[in-house]
Amino acid sequence: MAIFKDIAGLRQWRQNLRGTLALVPTMGNLHDGHLALVKLAATRAEQVLVSIYVNPLQFGPQEDFANYPRTLDQDLQRLQEAGCQTVFTPDDGLMYPRGRQDISVVMPPRSLSTVLCGASRPGHFVGVCTVLNKLLHMASPEILVLGEKDYQQLRIVQQMLSDLNLNVQVLPGPLQREPDGLAYSSRNTFLSLAERQVAPLLAATLFDLARRSISGADVPGLAAAGRERLEQAGFLPDYLELRDGQSLRALTTPQPDARWFAAARLGQTRLIDNVIISG
Repeated sequence: MAIFKDIAGLRQWRQNLRGTLALVPTMGNLHDGHLALVKLAATRAEQVLVSIYVNPLQFGPQEDFANYPRTLDQDLQRLQEAGCQTVFTPDDGLMYPRGRQDISVVMPPRSLSTVLCGASRPGHFVGVCTVLNKLLHMASPEILVLGEKDYQQLRIVQQMLSDLNLNVQVLPGPLQREPDGLAYSSRNTFLSLAERQVAPLLAATLFDLARRSISGADVPGLAAAGRERLEQAGFLPDYLELRDGQSLRALTTPQPDARWFAAARLGQTRLIDNVIISG
């Protein structure tokens, strides 16, 4: 397995590459959801590149950057076992050689980035769009593979690529869940044993709301009932909303492609999830 740590080596490899390249960007601490994206990428491209980089630009001052799980050796082993042949592992000095205080950034579209997670994590999607642009320019892939768990991020990146006329196709990967329904996330490792038993209720609540939405139930009433259910179980909800799957516009009545979105803290861990109402 080739592991690149510098831009020059990565670009030389890319220049000599024949066939389509798919990039799977990650922050490491890989789980089965990440590996599903790698496998999906391999069905659409002759070569798959996985990047592993915990991007400080997308973390707020009070967020978990310092404690974010970093398991590079384990990640490389899992990727090799999964058949991945190429990995890019830049560090802060490579990604931000002048530091992060006075750099050019990529501004995401406001309509998509100031709602949901963007409302409570200001600057988060600026960091996401900036680092993805850097990775795309470094690796020059034809395909960018992103999971649907971070659905807001997926829509922002799709719009960003269109707005900036970047010739990169986004390949969405279906949200992957653990057997009890909890969406795979690197942050799941922060949950205590007791919290881990409660955590699947977030997904169960969304699936219940999605089923009840199809029957035409009152959306604000459903949202209020869902929040109460989560709060009684010990969650601290950030948001629980039905939104359009393309524009992310808030909805008061169900419509095709609408999704229930939720973010909630359980103890010190922030969990996010989403479910399409026809799913």
